[in-house]
Amino acid sequence: MRLSSFLALFRPALPLILGLSLGCSLSLLMVSWTQGDMDDPCRDELAKGGLFLGRGDAQRGGRDRAGEEDLQPRIVPYHKDPNKPHKKVLRTRYIHTELGIRERLLAGVLTSRATLNTLAVAVNRTVAHHFHRTFFFTGLRSPKVPHGMTVIAHGDDRPVWLMYETVRHLHQHYGSEYDWFLLAQDDTYMQADRLSELVGHLSAGQDLYMGRAEEFIGGEEKARYCHGGYSYLLSRSLLARLQPHLDTCRNDILSVRPDEWLGRCIIDYLGLSCVEVHQGMTYRYFELGKNADPEREDSLSFKNAFTVHPVSDPNLMYRLHKRFSQIELEWTYQQIQDLQMQISNLSHLTPEGKAGVTWPIGINSPFKPKTRFEVINWDYFTEEHIYSCTDGSPKCEMRGADRADVSAILEVAVERLNEHYQPQLRFRKRRLLNGYRRFDPTRGMEYILDLALEAFTQKGHSQVIAKRVNLLRPLSAVEIIPMPYVTEATRVQVILPVTAQDQDYVGNFLDMYVTNTLDTHDNVLLTFLFIYDPFDAQRVSQADVFAGVKSMIGEVEKRYGDVKIPWISVKTEVPSQVKLMDIISKKHPVDTLFFLSSVWTEVSADFLNRCRMNAISNWQVFFPVHFQEYNPAVIYRDQQPSASSTFASESLRDGHFDRHIFDEACFYNADYMSARTKMAADILENEELMESMDVYDIFVRYSGLHVFRAVEPALIQKYVRRACNPRFSEDIYHRCVLSNLESLGSRSHLAMALFEQEQANST
Repeated sequence: MRLSSFLALFRPALPLILGLSLGCSLSLLMVSWTQGDMDDPCRDELAKGGLFLGRGDAQRGGRDRAGEEDLQPRIVPYHKDPNKPHKKVLRTRYIHTELGIRERLLAGVLTSRATLNTLAVAVNRTVAHHFHRTFFFTGLRSPKVPHGMTVIAHGDDRPVWLMYETVRHLHQHYGSEYDWFLLAQDDTYMQADRLSELVGHLSAGQDLYMGRAEEFIGGEEKARYCHGGYSYLLSRSLLARLQPHLDTCRNDILSVRPDEWLGRCIIDYLGLSCVEVHQGMTYRYFELGKNADPEREDSLSFKNAFTVHPVSDPNLMYRLHKRFSQIELEWTYQQIQDLQMQISNLSHLTPEGKAGVTWPIGINSPFKPKTRFEVINWDYFTEEHIYSCTDGSPKCEMRGADRADVSAILEVAVERLNEHYQPQLRFRKRRLLNGYRRFDPTRGMEYILDLALEAFTQKGHSQVIAKRVNLLRPLSAVEIIPMPYVTEATRVQVILPVTAQDQDYVGNFLDMYVTNTLDTHDNVLLTFLFIYDPFDAQRVSQADVFAGVKSMIGEVEKRYGDVKIPWISVKTEVPSQVKLMDIISKKHPVDTLFFLSSVWTEVSADFLNRCRMNAISNWQVFFPVHFQEYNPAVIYRDQQPSASSTFASESLRDGHFDRHIFDEACFYNADYMSARTKMAADILENEELMESMDVYDIFVRYSGLHVFRAVEPALIQKYVRRACNPRFSEDIYHRCVLSNLESLGSRSHLAMALFEQEQANST
């Protein structure tokens, strides 16, 4: 895999890790070089600055309570009534629906028309993406709704009415989907991860009203309501019990403050008061003073806060987010350092002893190959060139992501050396002598650097020295990206454009299509698109150039009585992909899944399934990189190919993945029509635009969808020399020429052919 692709797919969450040749190592940015003795190596250092106090007590209490409950399973016997007809059991799509598993936390932010585009946007940009779902509730909707926000307008700006409608909406639409509901104002900064961790330690089956407890006006009664400025939590069961009383509370309880109105309703009809501590967990908040500077706030109550209030403007919201991100990063580094120290101190108790500790501590050990075929190669590089190129060249210029990667590790290496040796020595990089790197799938990207450094002493003396350092860019935890639901049962509409020059290959295409789809009864339809040039179109009544192909189609339809293979005839001088798809698109429904094929393609069931899975309506289009077989005249020359090479696994050895051709594509008709509509304005300014672009260019420039481009081993093409049309754009024509050149053979095959030719000429 090319490094630039690797950097895009695997973005490490941790910084570079550096090790020195003299035996010392630096595990992370914030690690100290001195390791002190620990009286108790097993103590939990993570409790320092932990988010929750008394967590162990809460867990022990939970276990004790669990032991007191008398839970008895109830067996429901199944009796089939022979007198009743059998009914098909309908299963849910997802297992968590059938088991009744709910999401933990939903956040609702109360905003207004005046602050929707300011404070509400700041809340959305800072913390909304950390919650599972976030809704913004307002009385009247602004003329322009901010992008990427789910805004629900209730039609009334009165604060109490807004609260009433919000609580009713949450219970009605999401009461059965979430365990906890967080209500906050748009002038509140929230630490989403801490709030999510808090509800993760609370029992969802209990009625709970949790936040900052505030006295009612007058302060005579002991009951408290939760202050809305610091947000508060409502359990699902509480919301369900409260719902029947909402209308009565709206009519009977008079209050100006919506949070006070809700608290009074909960107290009067459910008998629950706002609490700050429950099951050993404390709801932590911080009241921000006027003209306060978040950068200077250093108190423990501020650092441990879940919410901060009041936030007067969006700029302050962003500054708070920056400050809390720094605090979380510092805590993370401290926790990692403490864990590394504990691992090191406990290593002598392991069978391997101290020698068994891998570097860096806490990271997987390097991959150990079992055979020589599993050895991971090191790639050699300098600051200007890399000596392992994707095209097989021995040397190529370092550019793009590769250059940025090398520049970053050189900068980090010198920075860590200075941190280690200062104030005695200070280093400055002269040049990179040697560089090696390899990607270890068990731990990340490893580097070995030989650096020429100029070392300066405290007295000003300097000397050039050479030093070797080891670095590791570790892989972070794998993240599962949510994708829309797709199924392999979707019908695929195969579109096959055919020109007069290509009709000789149609027979092989039809044979493979019949074998892999019709014989297996796959849910696939085929449509031919016959492309006539103006001369052939005039003679179609006397001599149809596609008569032979149409005869083959008729034989297939006769052989399979229930199969119809339609064709569409088009007359054009320049068979642009865009022009052809415009014709096809208008003749099919918007929900059609197209596979744009070519006559040299061998359609297989495996590829069609991947076409269905990788093309997602209104989300993603799929452009596979087919496997192109080499020219057999160059590969085998005077020899006949072996029988084993007819198998797919062997044929992949005699070809390459053609990265220059974008003819094959899987996409939905609705996505193409949407992108094509956005392109219409540019066509008015430049009429030749349609001939200079292909379908891939349209999706990249105008769709806004994910354009998925990946190698596809199941999509194989036999060798053919393509006819490159110079009337297309320069880019399309150049890609066609490169495809023809690279499909002749590999470097070794071409070198052997030249060698044999020179040998023959010399004799």
